[in-house]
Amino acid sequence: MKIVERLQLGCLGVLIGSLVACGVERPDTVLSDAAMENVLYDYHIAKALGEQTERGENYKRVLYMDYVYKKHDITEAQFDSSMVWFSRHPDVLSEIYKKVTERLRTEEAYVERLVALRENKPLTSRAGDSIDVWAWQRIYQLSGMPMDNRIAFTLPSDSNFKARDTLRWSVHFTFSGETYDSLKAPVMALQMCFSNDSVISDFVQIHKGGTQMLTLTGDTLGDIKEVNGFIYYPCQDSVKPLMMNRISLMRYHARAIDSLTLIKDSLAASNVLQKDTTKMVEQSEEPVKAEIVEETKKDKVRRPSPTEMRRSQTPQEQTQRNEAAPRRNGVNSRQPVTRIKQNVKLRKVDE
Repeated sequence: MKIVERLQLGCLGVLIGSLVACGVERPDTVLSDAAMENVLYDYHIAKALGEQTERGENYKRVLYMDYVYKKHDITEAQFDSSMVWFSRHPDVLSEIYKKVTERLRTEEAYVERLVALRENKPLTSRAGDSIDVWAWQRIYQLSGMPMDNRIAFTLPSDSNFKARDTLRWSVHFTFSGETYDSLKAPVMALQMCFSNDSVISDFVQIHKGGTQMLTLTGDTLGDIKEVNGFIYYPCQDSVKPLMMNRISLMRYHARAIDSLTLIKDSLAASNVLQKDTTKMVEQSEEPVKAEIVEETKKDKVRRPSPTEMRRSQTPQEQTQRNEAAPRRNGVNSRQPVTRIKQNVKLRKVDE
């Protein structure tokens, strides 16, 4: 029994030792923790740069990754095998990624600068309201020649842009002469694109020197995707350089409105509208009601009975009524008694 117990204990010890050895042992082809940290740091930067390339420039993604492998003197196969080993040891990989994340956060500004330089885009704009987000030079000169007749810019939005922002592009124009012909006048245009593919724009022709401004407001169209603008200077009959300076692109945040205030205002407006409507209905119904009341009064007036009419008549009116009664019956009122007496006498003679 003791021998069996010893064998069991020995097998258990060998098994535990092998497991511990597997957890610590690392093949020679697998990179060290420090080396893997440096590779992953550059790997994710190169991957981020590759994801921002255009469709026709997918070859750049391969070039970025090849640069990482050459920089650290490794092959793609060695990197993949190292990732397989680290994925089987998540505790080690987790510690490495914590360090990589800290490095990326501390050098975030540097990474953004690399992306901006590669795509010729400005850096992240400053946070806050009433900020000048113009990121290019402040003075330009155009001659109107084919290769020198246009300036354009594209400003992508960032986390500091808000929905319903207002952008105002201001440029001061200076040129020789008083005015431009309508066909030869420079054109200044501003466009605002949104994440839902909506677009708003505005333009103005420059006929004389001075400061010109274009203003666009996002309102309720959603998040701003980018802002585009250009100044086009047509070819002139004579040499007439166009100078532009004091260029600014101001961004203004919309004033935050409390939802409860909006609800109260809408309810107050609806109540006022309802009162006005009720008042108008009442005013329109007043003449109709007056007519109905008068007709009702007329219907309620009861005609007096003949007895009541006789009682209300004066003695003179009653005499006239009695005299007029035989006329209505076809009998002459002047000789009623004489005719009756004659008829009586004739009846007696006959008898």
